[in-house]
This record gives sequence, C-alpha cells and structure tokens, in this order.
Amino acid sequence: MGTFHHDTSPLHGITVVVETRSGEVWVGRCHDEDETRVLLLDADVHRPDAAAPDRAEWLGRAARFGVFPKHRQVVVPRAEVASLTRLGELA
Repeated sequence: MGTFHHDTSPLHGITVVVETRSGEVWVGRCHDEDETRVLLLDADVHRPDAAAPDRAEWLGRAARFGVFPKHRQVVVPRAEVASLTRLGELA
C-alpha cells in the first residue's frame, strides 16, 4: 500500500515509473510530487541509446525484481514528465 503522511502526495512511498518527454524512463520510490516536480528516492534510469537494453525488457525486469538504485534522490521537473504510473500497474 505505501506510507501515508498528511503532507505528501498519494503516491508517497509507492514505486513509480516516470516517462519523460526526452525518452528517459525513471523507476524509483516516489517521495513527493506536485505541479512543479516529481521527487524520487532510490531510483534508476533507462536512457534510449544503442548500449541500453530494450525499454520494455528493462521495465519488465524492474516490475518483477525492482531496480538497483543508482541515484539516491532524483528531481524530475514536471514540465519534463510525459507520464507517471505505479510500477505495479505494469506487471
């Protein structure tokens, strides 16, 4: 279910997928989100390049096993967010 605090968003504590307009895909635990930004903790990123695994394969692995957190904290500006989804909805 997630951790509930009165002063945070409903996604607080939930592992989410943030797809950006540039094609990056972040997976991490949502700490907070508002109209200006999404704050993720313990996150990893998939960047579309030749060396990266297939996006769908990477997300499938993240949905099954989680991600190895390579970024302790990430702020994604809301203007860059194309979609914000619970990781559990992809499984």
